[in-house]
Amino acid sequence: MSVLAEAPLSVALMVPGPIDTVSGGYGYDRRILAGLARAGHRVRAVELAGRHPLPDDRAEDAALTAIASLTPEEIAVIDGLCLPSFGPAAEAIAARHTVGLIHHPTPLEKGLAELEAARLREKEARLLPLLSRLIATSRATADRLAEMGIARTRIGVVEPGTDPAPRAEGSGNGSCAILSIGACVPRKGHDLLLRALARLFDLDWHLTIVGSLTRDPVHARGLAALAEELAIAGRVTFAGEIEDSALEELWQRTDVFALATWFEGYGMAVAEALARGIPCAITAGGAVADLVPPEAGVVVPAGDWQALSRAMRRLIFDTDLRRRMGDAAFAAGQRLPRWEDQASRFAAELRVALSAR
Repeated sequence: MSVLAEAPLSVALMVPGPIDTVSGGYGYDRRILAGLARAGHRVRAVELAGRHPLPDDRAEDAALTAIASLTPEEIAVIDGLCLPSFGPAAEAIAARHTVGLIHHPTPLEKGLAELEAARLREKEARLLPLLSRLIATSRATADRLAEMGIARTRIGVVEPGTDPAPRAEGSGNGSCAILSIGACVPRKGHDLLLRALARLFDLDWHLTIVGSLTRDPVHARGLAALAEELAIAGRVTFAGEIEDSALEELWQRTDVFALATWFEGYGMAVAEALARGIPCAITAGGAVADLVPPEAGVVVPAGDWQALSRAMRRLIFDTDLRRRMGDAAFAAGQRLPRWEDQASRFAAELRVALSAR
């Protein structure tokens, strides 16, 4: 083994602050950093202030400060959500052989005006080629990057890991407890899920949505108003961001996991549901559909809330079907990669970037 391969790495991961949120992408960042640290590498998270992914002056100033704060031996890794803020630091990130961690291209965020999406496409088209290596969190995201003109040889794939978890016990009270996890932003499609469930007024269910209510407060308020309009507000809980222990309690009481996303770079929450033996009802946005075997849940086209409603009707009503799908989900979850393995793969990708210096 070479000295380069044996030497501990020094890693600075730049991410929109705060990193300690329920969000899947931030969860990936936290777990990879923790895995690298356990393996003996030196790591730190650099939280960037300001607005992301459409940067304001504060975000761009934070990006410049972050690059200037790096020590010579640190490998700079930029989470793709804040990559557009590094426009003024373009020369600096190119000079440092910076690595990009890409969950999905930022123009795929739902709810952007066309002019905003165009600005993000222009920024990424300029900045992505300056990065020495890109680490995608799924093969679907790697394919997207290749379509944008990035050479395959410069793209590595390190999917998220999962933790061993006890199988969920379910609600056990006759009502179907449905859990959805994701920030209340347009891309997550919570409005579609509300519409799908509103048609099932004759069934006994309750939906809990866990995820930030402050990242897009206007959209979050709109979701609450939509639940009122659809006359299901009493059957929906917007839990916001909660502690890990409270989330684990929710997982244990969940009968069905649902996500009506428009696009996911991977789908960490879906993987967590499978690991606990919870059947899934999802839309096929991005890489997420690849996670769920047909026997472990229902998958419908992204945006088709009516199809999602029809699929969820039987899943909510038929407890025997849920039990069979839960068995298949648990089996699929045991085949998913673990975080320790994925941290090792991430370190290997960083060494590839180092070797190109």
